[in-house]
Amino acid sequence: MNKPLITTFLCILFIFMPFLSNPHNIDTVNAEKTIPSHAKWGKIAMQKATEKYPSAKIYDYLHVKRAQKGSYTTETFKLWLNEDNKKFEVVVTIHFDTKSEKISKISLQKQNTHT
Repeated sequence: MNKPLITTFLCILFIFMPFLSNPHNIDTVNAEKTIPSHAKWGKIAMQKATEKYPSAKIYDYLHVKRAQKGSYTTETFKLWLNEDNKKFEVVVTIHFDTKSEKISKISLQKQNTHT
């Protein structure tokens, strides 16, 4: 092959390469991170567990369920804590008015201790 032909080919390749790797005719959708409805209540559950067990570290948590009865809702969480190399679980239940979100009761129940 001669030199001008190779040069022309490479120039064309470098000019069109960005269009090949980033096509303009494809619609893309950016998914927004949605915050779960229980996130607010999960923060409160962790805060209350930290207040009750200040020297323990929360190393995991799970949203167990949301239950609605009449005008009230309960959010239940299970938290796993570690205090002085002793692991235990705490179930936190938050009872609140569904419409106003005013908390009427928060209960914490320590469960089976693991070593």
